[in-house]
Amino acid sequence: MKLIISIVQDEDASNLVSELMNERFSVTKLASTGGFLRSGNTTLLLGVDDERLEPALEIIKKVCVSRKQIEVFPSPAMGAMGMYTPYPVEVTVGGATVFVLDVEQFHKI
Repeated sequence: MKLIISIVQDEDASNLVSELMNERFSVTKLASTGGFLRSGNTTLLLGVDDERLEPALEIIKKVCVSRKQIEVFPSPAMGAMGMYTPYPVEVTVGGATVFVLDVEQFHKI
């Protein structure tokens, strides 16, 4: 048995949970924050039998794709009157960070 810990962008979380549940995976959803843009993240926990590991990972790959997004950051160069000038930057968002751990014991009580 394996434990999948998948950290995904909030934007992808609902679709991912739906897809996993449609394929009869049990999912526990935890709210989390952090990362480069300090945007909302969701951490999903899945306990899967060894033979269902690859199908679960394929669903995560299918739903959580990386994409480009424009973010506005303050310019490091000071403008007039000591104010920062905002400038757009293209960043990559989405995707998933996935950890797969061996489970020694599992009990559903």
